[in-house]
Parts: sequence; C-alpha cells; structure tokens
Amino acid sequence: MIYTIKNLTFSYPGTERKVLREVSFELGRGEIMSVLGPNGAGKTTLLSLMMGFLKADSGSVLIEEEPIRQMNAKQIASKVGYVPQIHEPSFDYSVRHFIMMGVAPGKGLFGGPSADDQRRCDELMEELGIAKLADRSYLQISGGERQQALIARAVMQDPKVILFDEPTAHLDYGNTYRTLKMVRSMAERGFAVVLTTHDPNQALLLGGKAGIIDREGHMISGTVDQIVTEERLAEVYDCDLKLVTIEEMDRIACVTPAL
Repeated sequence: MIYTIKNLTFSYPGTERKVLREVSFELGRGEIMSVLGPNGAGKTTLLSLMMGFLKADSGSVLIEEEPIRQMNAKQIASKVGYVPQIHEPSFDYSVRHFIMMGVAPGKGLFGGPSADDQRRCDELMEELGIAKLADRSYLQISGGERQQALIARAVMQDPKVILFDEPTAHLDYGNTYRTLKMVRSMAERGFAVVLTTHDPNQALLLGGKAGIIDREGHMISGTVDQIVTEERLAEVYDCDLKLVTIEEMDRIACVTPAL
C-alpha cells in the first residue's frame, strides 16, 4: 500500500472539538479516492495530515509502510504531490518555469531540468489546455489557470500519489471535465489519487473509492457504489438528493429537486 491511515484523530490546539475521529483507510497504486463531506468537516485537515503539515493527536499515517513522522519534507515530496485549493506565490515566474519547479525534489543541489523534463512539461501543458500560457506571468493568469498550473507542477514531481484539495473549485465546466479526465488518466498510469470535493457527481464519474466525513469527524470509506448512496448524501448535505441513471450518457448522476 502507498498510504495506510490507522485510527487517525486530530483536534486543533486550544480547542476541544475533534476534527477527525479514528479515521482509517488504505490507498494503493492506481486507486482513486474521493473524499466528500459538508463544509468544515475536516477534508482539508485530512490532506494536511497526509502531507505531514499537521501532527495527529493519535493514530498513524504510513507512506509505503514508513511512518510519516519519521520522514522529512524532501522524502515526503519524493512520494507525494500536493495541489492546494489556494496558492499565492511569493515570487513571479513564467507558467513554464513554475511548472518545471515540480522536478526540484528529485534533483541534487546543482541539478537542473533535463530535456526530457522540458518535453514532459510541454506535454502536460498541452493536455491541460494551458500551453498558450507557457510564457505568461504566473501572477497575471486567472485563478482557474493557476489551478491547472499547480496540477501540472504536482505531476512533474513524478510522485507515487497526488493529493488534490478541491481541484475544480476555481475551474469552469470545460476545465473541470478535463481535470477529472486527467485524474482518471493518472490513475490508469499507476498514480494513486486522493481528492476532496463537494460534488458527489465527481466521485460517481471517477469511480474507485470514496470516503464521507460527517460533522462529528467520523469517516466511512469503501467503493463508490457502497458509499455514495441517496441516504448518506441526504444525511450529509441535509438535502433531498437523488441518484438517477442517464442512459444517453451511460452514467449515474446526483440531482437536486427543482427550485
């Protein structure tokens, strides 16, 4: 297994509320896990614990059987890519140079990008539809375009797993579709993927595994078919949601009642 999460419990310092309570799951090569839950349920906190940004009150996070608390930042970055929901850069770079920074964890002190790295970068920008932005300033592109560049930079790390914190939050419909398609493609190429989302349709489209965190910090996980049900979604989102089959699109969709 790439990730093994065992009885993970966490609360922020100075508070008594448990954000997460005894969360456990495993993630292997080529698997996708969509994490759903209401606002404030602890989805981003879970990713922060999986990256080593936060330390759990109890329980453990193992990356390829090694406790994350025994790993330094470079060791974690060599195995895990992370795409945050919001990123504010400290310095200005071209979009191409920003994406190329993803190779840094795998290079030595004086190492630089190779010709193969340059080729991969161009291919990723083309795949994500941002090739035209290559020479633009990262500070002068839109939030959605920055999100695409962040995804490309994480893939450039060539990690074992990539964690996405609401990767489509700032994207339009077309770019949302392309991003989800890329996530599926990444899993097919052997990456493990975890993404948080507010949209059950994304879990239904991606398939694989799903986890739902409730307002008390408990998490249930399993296959999408087991976890993403009408009863659970109605309880989590306090809304009368329905899962319907769309024959023309050969898929199941989550829909709400008419307004």
